[in-house]
Amino acid sequence: MALKQHLTQKLEQRLSPQQIQLMKLLQVPTMELDQRIKQEIEENPALEEGSETNEDDFGGEEDYDDHSDNERDDDFDISDYFDDDTPDYKTQVSNKGRDEEEKVIPLSGEQSFQERLTEQLHLLDLTEEQFQIADTIIGNLDEAGYLKREVDAIVDDLAFSVNLSVTEEQVEEVLAIVQSLDPAGVGARDLRECLLLQIERNQGGDIVKFTAKKILEDFFEEFTKKHYEKIKKKLEIDDEDLKEAVDEIVKLNPKPGGSMKEAARNFQQIIPDFMINDSDGELQLTLNGRNAPELKVSREYQNMLRKYAEGAKATREDKEALSFVKQKLDGAKWFIDAIKQRQNTLLLTMTAIMEYQREYFLTGDETNLKPMILKDIAEKVGLDISTISRVANSKYVQTGYGIFPLKYFFSESLSTDSGEEVSTREVKKILSEAIENEHKRKPLTDEKLAQLLKEKGYNIARRTVAKYREQLNIPVARLRKEL
Repeated sequence: MALKQHLTQKLEQRLSPQQIQLMKLLQVPTMELDQRIKQEIEENPALEEGSETNEDDFGGEEDYDDHSDNERDDDFDISDYFDDDTPDYKTQVSNKGRDEEEKVIPLSGEQSFQERLTEQLHLLDLTEEQFQIADTIIGNLDEAGYLKREVDAIVDDLAFSVNLSVTEEQVEEVLAIVQSLDPAGVGARDLRECLLLQIERNQGGDIVKFTAKKILEDFFEEFTKKHYEKIKKKLEIDDEDLKEAVDEIVKLNPKPGGSMKEAARNFQQIIPDFMINDSDGELQLTLNGRNAPELKVSREYQNMLRKYAEGAKATREDKEALSFVKQKLDGAKWFIDAIKQRQNTLLLTMTAIMEYQREYFLTGDETNLKPMILKDIAEKVGLDISTISRVANSKYVQTGYGIFPLKYFFSESLSTDSGEEVSTREVKKILSEAIENEHKRKPLTDEKLAQLLKEKGYNIARRTVAKYREQLNIPVARLRKEL
């Protein structure tokens, strides 16, 4: 096939480096903005912290002011950054695109759940064979502390991986040793065994714990389905005895492996991006100062650019020095502009949200939240929906009623019998209040909840009630039943 050359003309829309930088900064929360600015200052020596006294236009070389009284420029030799003896490929890397987002995976420095169990093994008097079996069992525990692998499969693992021939009885014996480690309940193969391990360790001579153990041993299925009448009849106990036994079971930890992980977890501190204050019925919006840091372009680099521009020769080193200084100055100005645009976009978006949900910010009543989606705010401020989504992502606002994520104020709409558009959050609030105030011996079913909402003017089907209940993490009526 012959090669041919031809001209084509096409129209493309491409994002500039400044636009890409702004989009990345918009989705950065306040907690990470400080680190992002420090990183930029370290990478770009032309960027400094502090206020800019004189606004300079970086469009050309002749616009930079001459500050020849700064003697530090005389001691700075830009040629030190360039060495002809060093190949270019050793001083630079270009293995990713400009718009590629760098994602760093943080490494946890805390001790893992399995490592803590292994430490306890070293304190026991075990043979080398027992220790190898126990170590294999611990390695097969999931995050909750359960052993989901069958004993015969562990026997095969030991035979193939470490060439250790053992029987199922030997594995069962070592498994009992692992189940004696802390926290109580580790190494269980199901929830029933996990709860029994915990209650057996703390049983003593308590009749309540004995009843609880009996329920777990013989009536676990009835307990999980809350068929309390069957349990009372078969154990010949009254309501008070059953209630005490059930309370004892509820105290147990269904995920013993997660308890260590939860205790060692670092909780992130929330710093609000916005503050809204109510001053005699007038809402005042302020931006957290960390979102508007004072940055400026280094005066040294401005003088350096002018000096090299005036005295630059046709040598390769001088041209590279001039290009390097220009690049750093342009990068500093782009970053400062991106921070300012971020500040303006955040204020513009939050102002629109505040005006849209004015009644809520004045009263703090969740039922006053109006239906609001990203498109509503995008049309109000004249920005793209993706931009509003970046602003709403991982941003928080401090109000007189608490600190809330911006996503909290977005919800779908629902029509009442009168044709009024209300927020689904209002319906969820009514649902949660109705369930909270229900009679726990006879909890409200989804059908009754739907009927209750219809009486209040919300024409909602039973399946929709079930969907909202699941979104609120509320179990079905049968599982909400209490003695």
